Amino acid sequence: MTKPPIYILAIESSCDDTAAAVLENNKVLSNIVARQSIHEEYGGVVPELASRAHQQNIVPVIDVALKKANIDKSQLSGIAFTQGPGLMGSLLVGSSFAKSMALALNIPLVAVHHMHAHVLAHFIEEEGFDKPEFPFLAMTISGGHTQIIKVKSFFDMEVIGETTDDAVGEAFDKSAKILGLPYPGGPLIDKFAAEGNPKAFQFTKPKVDGLNFSFSGLKTQILYFIQKNVAQNPNFIQENKNDICASIQYTIIQILMDKLKLAVAETGINQIAIGGGVSANSGIRATLKEGEQKYGWKTFIPKFEYTTDNAAMIGIVGYHKYLENQFEDASVVSKARIEF
Repeated sequence: MTKPPIYILAIESSCDDTAAAVLENNKVLSNIVARQSIHEEYGGVVPELASRAHQQNIVPVIDVALKKANIDKSQLSGIAFTQGPGLMGSLLVGSSFAKSMALALNIPLVAVHHMHAHVLAHFIEEEGFDKPEFPFLAMTISGGHTQIIKVKSFFDMEVIGETTDDAVGEAFDKSAKILGLPYPGGPLIDKFAAEGNPKAFQFTKPKVDGLNFSFSGLKTQILYFIQKNVAQNPNFIQENKNDICASIQYTIIQILMDKLKLAVAETGINQIAIGGGVSANSGIRATLKEGEQKYGWKTFIPKFEYTTDNAAMIGIVGYHKYLENQFEDASVVSKARIEF
């Protein structure tokens, strides 16, 4: 006798995207994201504006997710939500709605760690995308995080390397800001880099022990480089934009790859899975794929829509936690910072 399907409604509201998804077991039926354009004029996310926008977006986003999945709320088995890390005001909107809806429907509530979700997004059932086998190494790269994680099982993960200061996504965005590019600038650096020479300008890679990262020094180096050259030639950025972007991107990718090679050497694990918003970067994806040929790695890159913040990745963690009866009651609290 076949088991009835498990339907999970997932809610993600850790930063400035309001997202909802419905999963049938490990398959995504809908994955809806409402993006907030209001932050562009400020050059970064404004927490108070983000939480207000979440309040406006959350009901219509969940309504669309249920309708697109062709699922009535009465069919839901459980509700998963992002507990943290993230902006507290944003997290509270998602958690409050999830608690209220779970209570009203009398179904289980599942709290999800945002970074666990980026790792386990690889286990969403998606045609043409393989799943890594345990143990594997996960590199999570986003606007707020840069980590190398040893993943032994769905819920046994160990951070073996992380940034000591800024995240890689911030390095991309701040570099773009120095160049006068609009927010978010990371995708624009990727776009211009495709037309440039990555060896045109040399930037020094930071020396950090072990598997940890540092990007603050690189940002400062880029700032001084631009200031010096613009002082000599006011049109320097415009005349060399593609080459500057390509050189910045190349340096950041080499920093990531050096640590990844070291992690493989130290752990003996050659399955590499990447996640987080910066994993959408085409240069990083291409370099990782080249690593399969160069170093004999097996590389796993999730479907593009599961790399940036989304609710489907919250849902896959919710599904596996549901199978293990890892539920919460209404006393569960959102946390801006939360242990991995």
